[in-house]
Amino acid sequence: MSTEQTIKELVERANAAQKIAEGFTQRKVDELAAAIVYTLSRPELAKEIAEDCVIETDMGNVESKIAKLTKKMPAIFYQIKSVKTVGIIERDPEMGIRKIAKPIGVIAALIPSTNPEATPIFKGVLGLRARNAVIFAPHPKSKRTTIRVVNIMREILEKNGAPKDLFICIENPSKELSQELMRQCDLTMATGSSDMVKAAYSSGKPAYGVGAGNAAVIIDETADLSDAATKIRIGKTGDNASGCSAENSLIIQESIYDKMLELLKKEGGYLATSEEKEKLKNTMWVDGHLSREIVAKPVKRIAELAGIDIPEGTKFIMVEETGIGKDYPFSGEKMSLVLTLYKYNEFEEAVDKVNRITGYSGLGHSCGIHSFNDDHIMQLALNTKTTRVLVRQPHGAGNSGNWFNGLANTFSLGCGTWGGNIVSENVTQKHYMNITWVAEPIDRKEATEEEIFGDLLKDVNL
Repeated sequence: MSTEQTIKELVERANAAQKIAEGFTQRKVDELAAAIVYTLSRPELAKEIAEDCVIETDMGNVESKIAKLTKKMPAIFYQIKSVKTVGIIERDPEMGIRKIAKPIGVIAALIPSTNPEATPIFKGVLGLRARNAVIFAPHPKSKRTTIRVVNIMREILEKNGAPKDLFICIENPSKELSQELMRQCDLTMATGSSDMVKAAYSSGKPAYGVGAGNAAVIIDETADLSDAATKIRIGKTGDNASGCSAENSLIIQESIYDKMLELLKKEGGYLATSEEKEKLKNTMWVDGHLSREIVAKPVKRIAELAGIDIPEGTKFIMVEETGIGKDYPFSGEKMSLVLTLYKYNEFEEAVDKVNRITGYSGLGHSCGIHSFNDDHIMQLALNTKTTRVLVRQPHGAGNSGNWFNGLANTFSLGCGTWGGNIVSENVTQKHYMNITWVAEPIDRKEATEEEIFGDLLKDVNL
């Protein structure tokens, strides 16, 4: 069977299921979503899925993957369950406006190999709540995990009187099948490599993409250094730094640099010598490309591959750097338990370093700061091309939303036009539905020229 025909048959099945779901009430979709999240967040099942996932992909760690299933997904559901997705979702009597939620149809969900256990649940639940069908395109290296999760979700649908084909998974994934799916679906939710995101945008159908990460985090002289070190360790080591939000570079004020370095060592950081740094570089980048052999791997394995000895208990490796750009690969995204350290003197220099680092890799994604100086916080926020600025938080744990901040919980992070995306926010429930605006006549008088322009023209040349 041809690629086109294979996908056509899947889309036809999904469309038939979606037509049934279109008649679901808000209560029905919420019950189905709750059942899915509850079932897949049970500790025993979550542990089983996480262990199998790590065995299959040889990436990440079991503890972090369990947390994504038992903590992160319930947090996401808690945040979205109050968002109406059926019928009239908003009224503005004064303006004569009513908004009605409508399904998109069939959504293509690209699933990355770094998060094959949780991203299908996220995209599936949000799609389902908006009465869509979702076809999942797993990464070939993690298809077993994704297929298993999707099959569990299908069983829950069937048990509760919903068509199981609201969720369909491509069982023998390939780049060609993913590309054809994007051409035939109504919308693509693209999480994965930059090539796949670009392919989604070139498919001829609407798409929400994500941008590459490369979080640079400033630590200034007002920071609580011990707190900062702990949070950096938490953010950096989650799932072996497989996530796009993990801290990649620290930019530390030189007067506190030595103290901060010692605190990072206490948190499990090992500072590589210049010779060890060179060995790491030769191991981590092959022909100018980041080696898959070190991505999201345990720190001990990275050290062994590089031929360096690290102390027992090491959680991440640190390298000191001064340069930024293609000749200095440690300034880029590493997706591994390796953290780059920079010094700065004046704060403007720190902001410039953030801009140069993200300009080289990760434009639009995010940056962070450990500081109690609001002028510094706002200077960073106002002068960087990043869509998120995290303040005094573990970047890898907070960037996609958490209980300790107000960001939308997600597994998809839009990076604005800087990162080649259409949204500059965390992708969440509102992005999974269409809205019909009902506009009725209102009694509103036309504004005068004085009301329209006020004093805005008095100092301009006309």
